[in-house]
Formats: sequence, C-alpha cells, structure tokens
Amino acid sequence: MRYEILGPLRVVDEKGSSPLRAQKLATALAVLLIRSDQVVTAEQIRREIWGDSPPQRTTAGIYVCISRLRKFLDRPGQQNPIITRPGGYMLRRTSSQTDFDVFQRLVTDGRKYSRCGERTKAAACFEQALALWRGPAFGDVRPGPIVAGFLKRLDEMRIECVEMSAEVHLELGRHQELVGRLRSLVDEFPLRETFYRQLMLALYRSDRKSEALGIYEAARRVLDRELGLEPGRKLRELRHTVLAST
Repeated sequence: MRYEILGPLRVVDEKGSSPLRAQKLATALAVLLIRSDQVVTAEQIRREIWGDSPPQRTTAGIYVCISRLRKFLDRPGQQNPIITRPGGYMLRRTSSQTDFDVFQRLVTDGRKYSRCGERTKAAACFEQALALWRGPAFGDVRPGPIVAGFLKRLDEMRIECVEMSAEVHLELGRHQELVGRLRSLVDEFPLRETFYRQLMLALYRSDRKSEALGIYEAARRVLDRELGLEPGRKLRELRHTVLAST
C-alpha cells in the first residue's frame, strides 16, 4: 500500500488508487501520516479537524473518524496500519511509502549528481521529482497546526527543487527553452531573487541583453516596493556582467 500526498490525498494498492474525499477522514489521515510511527494524541487530532471551535462530544467524533479510517485502510491479509496507543493513535508505515519519500530520494540523488558534475542525470532526477506533484499537497485538506507546518516545509522543498532544476538546465546550455518557464516562476514567486537571476542569465546567454537588464529593473522595483530592499549581490554582479558586455 502506498500513500500519495503530493496532490489530493489518496491510497494506492494493487487494485488502483482510492481518493479520500471525506474531509475529516482526510485530515486525520494527513496528520497521522505526517507523524507516522509516532503517537498522535486525540487532542492534536481534534485541533486539526475542528480548530479552536470544536463541537460537543468531540471524543466520540474522533473515535468514529478513526474507526472509519481504519475501515478505509483495511486490506485483506494485512494488519491495519492504525493502532491505538495510550492517549492517542499511531500509523505504522513499516514498508509502505509515500510519493513524498520518492520525491526526497530523487532530490537527494539530483544533488549528488549535480555535485559530481553529472548534470544530465541531475536534471532527470529533479524533473522526475517535480513530476510527482499532482497539485497542492494534501489537496483540499484544511490545515491545522501540524499539517500547516508540514505544508510550509513541502512548499520550500518543492521551490528549492525547481531552483536546482533550472540551475542544472542552465549549466547544460538550455537557455532559450528555459525563458518561458522562468518568466512564469518570476510571476509566481516575485520575491524569490534566484528566479530573477536565472531568468536574466537565460536571456543574457540567448543574446537578449536588453531584456535581461529589464528583468533586473523589474526585480529592483518589486523588492523595493515589497521589502524596502535592493537586489542582492548575485543579481547586482550579473547586471554588471551584462552591462560590461554591451
């Protein structure tokens, strides 16, 4: 059995994938997966599902939720992954994995290949890692404290993977084909200086120097307006390189 969290939450087995559409069940499974092989207290599950305004008899509600979740995860001939522990519940992952595990392995491999100068292999790893994402992690699960913290971590890891992928493709000389993708990333993450630098570099190496300088000016305006900051050293140095070549 495999859990897929890089998109709408679903469980995959030899019969196919089973999406978990019930909001409370999806939230409970999300927090149990995040804290897999650790005890999650009933109070933590309550906060994830109902926040600071729980209904009456939440203890009974959690019991019903866990019971339904166990039924959803039950597979013939296999021990149910959810077990009761004093004060709460625990999801045992044992040999099962999530698409997030695969994502982490691919990113780690990509970093290793990049450090060794094997850029084609690194690019393939990063692209495979990003292809695992089917949408926002956990789909429509409403984040409580535990889920929200994990989502921030996931988002940062995904953005770093995108940055490393673009960097490797630039090192491979794929400048022109990167321009469109990097423009979209600058629009999506307007405060991320790395994407401005990569877009400037892609344009500069595509002999589009005036456009590269225009990207620097756009970054300067956004950073000044939103943060009251000037562009960082790497952006300034790249601007100087572009100007010196004109």
